[in-house]
Amino acid sequence: MKKWKTNSWRNYPVKHIPKYEDEKELNMVLNKIKNFPPLVFAGETRHLKEQLANVVDGKAFLLQSGDCAESFAEFNPDNIRDTFKVILQMSLVLTYSASLPVVKIGRIAGQFSKPRTSPTEKQGEKELPSYLGDNINGIEFSEKARKPDPKRLFKAYSQAASTLNLLRAFSHGGFADLKNVHLWNLGYIKKSPQNKKFKELEDKIADSLAFMDACGINSDFNRRLKTVNFWTSHEALLLPFEESMTRVDSTTGECHDTSAHFVWIGDRTRQLDGGHVEFCRGIENPIGIKCGPTSKPDEIAKIINVINPKNEKGKITLISRFGHNNVDKFLPKLIRGIKKEGLNVIWSCDPMHGNTIKSVTGFKTRPFDSILNEVKNVFGIHQSEGSFAGGLHIEMTGQNVTECTGGTQKISDQDLSSRYRTHCDPRLNANQALELAFLISDEIKKNSNNARSGIRAVS
Repeated sequence: MKKWKTNSWRNYPVKHIPKYEDEKELNMVLNKIKNFPPLVFAGETRHLKEQLANVVDGKAFLLQSGDCAESFAEFNPDNIRDTFKVILQMSLVLTYSASLPVVKIGRIAGQFSKPRTSPTEKQGEKELPSYLGDNINGIEFSEKARKPDPKRLFKAYSQAASTLNLLRAFSHGGFADLKNVHLWNLGYIKKSPQNKKFKELEDKIADSLAFMDACGINSDFNRRLKTVNFWTSHEALLLPFEESMTRVDSTTGECHDTSAHFVWIGDRTRQLDGGHVEFCRGIENPIGIKCGPTSKPDEIAKIINVINPKNEKGKITLISRFGHNNVDKFLPKLIRGIKKEGLNVIWSCDPMHGNTIKSVTGFKTRPFDSILNEVKNVFGIHQSEGSFAGGLHIEMTGQNVTECTGGTQKISDQDLSSRYRTHCDPRLNANQALELAFLISDEIKKNSNNARSGIRAVS
């Protein structure tokens, strides 16, 4: 293969990257960002990869969740805190119920850009470029707002840095201490059916902690009881920015994309001969690859071999997004194709993107039952195929939104307009996200036991 450079992706065709009118201004912005401090560090991404290697072996579970697309307007410490809370709550449910450590990765601190189905949007007789994410253009339907503006990258970097700073404080400053689990509840969850379940879980954990404390094991002496590792991720879509954030690790000489710990290639941009695959083959970060109905097992295997030629565990996560009605049709073939090649991957389920529909009231939504059914179908197929369904990838928020229908809250099509706040795709609210965690925990445990039995049998 040709020698890789941070800018070698520019020699390949690329999709879903905007055309900036002023290339000189864009280059000025990118050159400045190249001299900004890294957002994450090489040692952190190596540590994450080690944790993800345990997922490959069925010894841990990956929870990747957060915003569909972060916005400048909703940038607020309370929103960051509430999303972090829900991810902690979900991971706690899964850890306790499924007896597995959970690797926690947020779609946060950089998840701005979004590929769009159509390059333009029409309202009445007026047609304008589509909204591509706050780091590229504005959501307002005007010619000025929809023009890609390079200077937005400065604000995106600043917001990502501030978000990371707060997340690190939450993760290591005592907020995540298991003794404080009762403080994690969000106000509106207290009125929901999930509160009773979570209260029971709190009580069980409190009993366990009391026993450990009596044995002299508590957060005063064991750091792991009061801190969590929390990682960031986003789609590596806007390659000019990702290039500007790629740095050489002074201790190893390796290249790391320091914009996030984990980046993924979208279903629309995973062309084997495309710029996104070319860029990702040269960075040391763990890489996700979205796999939809157009995925061909042999093509996905080739992409994996390009990005991970050493077949390193923890490097590649395949994120399936077929839709609940298509899982049986596509997933078994993909699993068999990857197993046939002997490739080490994490199998993660994205039950959101394949289940997007238009409601009768005109809002884009996702039915909770379809989301749940896709997860259960994915887990069932992995059990049948003897592989480990090792991850869940969802779009959610800690805010009390009404964007996905169903769940125990019984959000209807008519309810969507009351608190529909997303800048792009519909998200689960905290109640629905917790409900999903409770409903799939048994499947995770069953799948993990089967996977570990299979690993022992092979060894």
